[in-house]
Amino acid sequence: MNPLYQIFVDPFVQMAGAPDLFAQTIWEGFVGGMLYALIALGYVLIFKASGVFNFAQGIMMVFAALTLVGLHEMGVHAYIALLLTLGVMYLLAVGVERAVLRPLVNQPDIILFMATFGLTYLLIGAGELVFGGNPKTMIAKELGLPSGGIDFNILGGLVSLQRIDIAAAVIASILVAGLAAFFQYTRVGRALRAVADDHQAALSVGISLNEIWVVVWFAAGVVALATGVMWGARSNVSFALQIVALKALPVLILGGFTSVPGAIVGGLVVGIGEKLGEFYWGPLLGGGIESWLAYVIALAFLLFRPHGLFGEKIIERI
Repeated sequence: MNPLYQIFVDPFVQMAGAPDLFAQTIWEGFVGGMLYALIALGYVLIFKASGVFNFAQGIMMVFAALTLVGLHEMGVHAYIALLLTLGVMYLLAVGVERAVLRPLVNQPDIILFMATFGLTYLLIGAGELVFGGNPKTMIAKELGLPSGGIDFNILGGLVSLQRIDIAAAVIASILVAGLAAFFQYTRVGRALRAVADDHQAALSVGISLNEIWVVVWFAAGVVALATGVMWGARSNVSFALQIVALKALPVLILGGFTSVPGAIVGGLVVGIGEKLGEFYWGPLLGGGIESWLAYVIALAFLLFRPHGLFGEKIIERI
């Protein structure tokens, strides 16, 4: 058979011939995409407020999940452990503002970026010291997350949806929509947008950068905890989970580093795109497409639309 036919025609024939498998693939991509969007949202919030690309967002996700599971292993009730973990993420936000952002204010962006590298390895060391380096099982049942699956008949074929995936998609959607509404319509949200536009102008009208930074980093911590719980429930909780956060980088490039809607759209494009690519084009290209397709798409955007689909196009005058 003609190789070009196999690559450009045969996958679409397969999609049409097995709509149940196509629907299953789309669903799995949608769930992964919403979780990618949730991770990317943490990056967007911090970047908008402080201009810092927070490399530590991935390890914040792992650290939050480890804290939750570790507290439960110490005998703390699951919901109490959840509240205590939120408290830990708030203290982390305050600590980052006091120890990192405040001393380095007005420093070059690369300095702040490297500071988040240091924060990453600090959290890795603290996590290993307190909780150990072995993978842990997420307390999904104790938190009331569902298990099992639901089967649907689509055009004569079965589509199986895992209840934990449904819960993950619903929780991620609610959290993304809630945070978007919070930062769009509340006083804190308006202050955040003012800080993002111009730090000096925001200071001149009485907006406290320190308070905004704490709020934004805490919001990113809440996002990290929710994402850690969902990803941990689907696999387990380990330091390898931070690799998942790297998939948020193509999401940011697609959607734009400053756009909340862009994080959602970019997450869905990456999540659905990599599942379709792996299932339909993977056998033709030797497999493993899921691990690199998102970065190829991101590279194309960097070449032709570097500010992303929804990002602000910045023009510097010399």
